[in-house]
Amino acid sequence: MGNKNGGKTTIILRCLEREEIPKPTLALEYTFGRRARGHNTPKNVAHFWELGGGTSLLELIRIPITSNNIRSFAVVLVLDLSKPHELWPTMEKLLQVTRNHVNKILTKLEKTNPEVATEMKQWMRNNLQRDHPDYELIEPFPIPLVIIGSKYDIFHEFDSEMRKIISMTLRFVSHYYGASLVFTSKSEALLLRARVLINHLAFGYDKSKLLSVDHSKPLFIPAGRDSLSQIGPPPASSSDIGKVCANTPLELWKKVFEKTFPPKSICDLQDAKDPAQDSQYAEYEVDVMRAQKNQELEQYKRNTSKSWKHMDLDSEVL
Repeated sequence: MGNKNGGKTTIILRCLEREEIPKPTLALEYTFGRRARGHNTPKNVAHFWELGGGTSLLELIRIPITSNNIRSFAVVLVLDLSKPHELWPTMEKLLQVTRNHVNKILTKLEKTNPEVATEMKQWMRNNLQRDHPDYELIEPFPIPLVIIGSKYDIFHEFDSEMRKIISMTLRFVSHYYGASLVFTSKSEALLLRARVLINHLAFGYDKSKLLSVDHSKPLFIPAGRDSLSQIGPPPASSSDIGKVCANTPLELWKKVFEKTFPPKSICDLQDAKDPAQDSQYAEYEVDVMRAQKNQELEQYKRNTSKSWKHMDLDSEVL
């Protein structure tokens, strides 16, 4: 899930090694992939659900995440680095709805299968060793999370200070949630980095030992490999930070970030295409019937409009 037109489909196709031209995702789309970890071993199957429409279809998030698959589920959040003003609201809305839904499932599991609920909570904490200085300071996301910053090629042309603020902020958010972070673009080398992280979660492949925290280069930080001391304080002066009223570290970073990149109102539904008009879903008999019903509806509207115009309305108030 993530920004509309952020490159989600392209990333999935590369992960599954499919040479297809990406099509716009409508609503919630499903595909799957198979991989074997070695010769003469059975293939693992991974199920991929892609949420289209940016933040306009949040209610669909609950469909693929169920109590039956919660133990093996992971979230990949794709954020368009070329649209920094949409970055925080997109991330916040999608992760908040997902977290709320997952927490409801975990609450039910605590009653029906407490061992599984405890196991999951402990597993998320295991991404950070107990002797890590930030162990008590972070709030791990309830299921594995990968944050992908897409369109790095465009982002790389930004002013260096802008790039630094965005990079530092995403490093903090990823570390705070116990997530992995990778920047990618259409470059095969960078897509491969994202593929490595996703294939680890999807098929159990080995974790990558790569680490890149240089803000002048594409970031690649597996979960648990960063620290608050290395990230540093929010990118603002001490006096400005002192004026910010925030209850949590995450809220502090949000307010500092939005001072530089004030959120724009996102209206994903405004330019959303009608799936019924999409040629890839053409079905002759259904389309003929739909056209007939549309004509009937238009005729009904015209008749209704005429009847109201000619109606002699009584001006008396009863």
